[in-house]
Amino acid sequence: MVIGGFAIIQSGFARATSDIDLLVDSSPENFQKIKTAMLKLPDGAIREVAPDDLEQFIVVRVGDEYVVDLMKRSCGIEYAEASKQIEFATIKGVTIPFANPQLLWRTKQTHREKDALDRTFLAELLKKKGIKL
Repeated sequence: MVIGGFAIIQSGFARATSDIDLLVDSSPENFQKIKTAMLKLPDGAIREVAPDDLEQFIVVRVGDEYVVDLMKRSCGIEYAEASKQIEFATIKGVTIPFANPQLLWRTKQTHREKDALDRTFLAELLKKKGIKL
């Protein structure tokens, strides 16, 4: 599922981002699916990632034509819990799972300046939707 900057953009906040953040199921079976999909990128950088890297590291950065950050958890939230808060969007004929605004709010509880800006946007968005934080 897409979290981070691209999910914020999908929610309606125009801002820059340089990578694609994915919260993923870290099971060996799912890792193989991720690897198969990412092998379609031109540099094949996913070949450098070991199956247990998602268990060992907070963020696994795959630097290919696109920079993709793979995470087992974000702000203590793992994929199994987060998967209940997915919104799907179809872009150029591809259906993509994005974190919904409530989940994004939870994943933005950090001390980074850009997360503070995202929280301000999300607070207003959720307020407009009648959702209390």
